[in-house]
Amino acid sequence: MIYEIKPGTKGLIFDLDGTLVDSMPIHYEGWKKACERFGTSMDQSFLKNNSGIPGWVIAETVIRNGGLQGTVSVEKILNAKLEEFIKKQHLIKPVEPVAELVTRYFGILPMAVGTGGHKEAVEGTLEVTGLRKYFSVIVTANDVINYKPHPETFLKCAELMKIDPQFIEVFEDSDLGIEAATRAGMTGVDVRGWYKSDY
Repeated sequence: MIYEIKPGTKGLIFDLDGTLVDSMPIHYEGWKKACERFGTSMDQSFLKNNSGIPGWVIAETVIRNGGLQGTVSVEKILNAKLEEFIKKQHLIKPVEPVAELVTRYFGILPMAVGTGGHKEAVEGTLEVTGLRKYFSVIVTANDVINYKPHPETFLKCAELMKIDPQFIEVFEDSDLGIEAATRAGMTGVDVRGWYKSDY
């Protein structure tokens, strides 16, 4: 499929996981294995419903739901998840219809990545998929105080791109992300129907 951006659009922002790259199966596996290490579990529907939320917030929920308060830290769970994720990170592939948009508008429109992902994981994923070279602006969970559906991630992208929010299209694969784009005054584009994932 070929997507045509809306007339008057001056900049594009892409969520990463599940939008620009098909990485959610590997994130889920990472969470699942990390949780198993500490005697608890990760429900796939929980992860789907919280797509776009930073890992440390998910880790806090894992501790609370698993009754692990006082026995394990957020950092320990998050580090275990990152360790498991990095083992399989090289298997991540771009979502072709979205990546096609990136290559088509590279050098024509400013583009940014606006994600709730951890900076280290985000940079690694962009490198292994060959997409890093297309983005001068990358805003991760480490760069903001408020996460999606709060608009801060996308507004920070807009500020760094030097473009008014009303002229930006945001590509997302989650309800929280689309809500964040709308709250930022941008046009949200849902890519969930653009490809099939094992997730």
